[in-house]
Amino acid sequence: MYRYLTIISLFLVSLTVSSQTASGNDAAATKTVNVQKGQENAFKNKSADFLVKMAENQYKKANYAGAATTYEAVLKLNGPSFGVYYNLGNAYFKKNELGKAILNYERALRLNPGDQDARFNLEICQARTVDKIDAVGVFLITRWFKSLGNNYNSNAWSVISLLFFILFLTCLFVYIFTRLRRMKKIGFYVGILSLIISILALFYASEKYKAAVTPDQAIIMSPTITAKRSPDESGTDLFPLHEGTKVTLTNEIGSWNEIELQDGNVGWVPSYSLEVI
Repeated sequence: MYRYLTIISLFLVSLTVSSQTASGNDAAATKTVNVQKGQENAFKNKSADFLVKMAENQYKKANYAGAATTYEAVLKLNGPSFGVYYNLGNAYFKKNELGKAILNYERALRLNPGDQDARFNLEICQARTVDKIDAVGVFLITRWFKSLGNNYNSNAWSVISLLFFILFLTCLFVYIFTRLRRMKKIGFYVGILSLIISILALFYASEKYKAAVTPDQAIIMSPTITAKRSPDESGTDLFPLHEGTKVTLTNEIGSWNEIELQDGNVGWVPSYSLEVI
């Protein structure tokens, strides 16, 4: 009888110890999860202005990795911003991550196409990329036409279009109601010119808006990747691409994107190897 009581007592003690151990393990696990959540939410309790100042200080102290991380947090908190994209590009450039630097300069220029500093920095980065791809079959007038459209974003072009259309209506009013022949001539020619500029600005606004809503360009982010003839690892190798190269997206199948280069070459690359601007 005494032996049975001893066995039962030992069994109850082992249950108590096991319960306490399990509780301790649960507490440790909870603590670990809480620490991870604390790291993930580190930036959520900070305002965007505070984070921007923090990133600026990190950049000034040559802590470019920290500045890049903080600027990324600002973008997640506040959404797209020309200044943040521009500064983020600078931070990645200092880290010698050309792909990410080019990506953010391109994103900055989508919001403010006329900024000369961002364009200058972008050209510096592009000069350091491995792939030197020249556009073929592009006439001087076509290049000028495209560069003109890059001066403003969709909102600015929309305002320009509206202003010149109002000027056209004013000239039309002058042409119809004035009795002076000279004024009729001025109203006619200025009105025609205003209408042409208004239509051209409307075209640019439409193109810029379409590019912003459905972006079709991307930057290669992998150090090196080989374009395939088909969307499969077993596809025939076509040509190598390197970090920082800008491509146009033409199709998508599963985890593969069909891309086109400025020189007309077309191939398939894995989606992980690029990031949409």
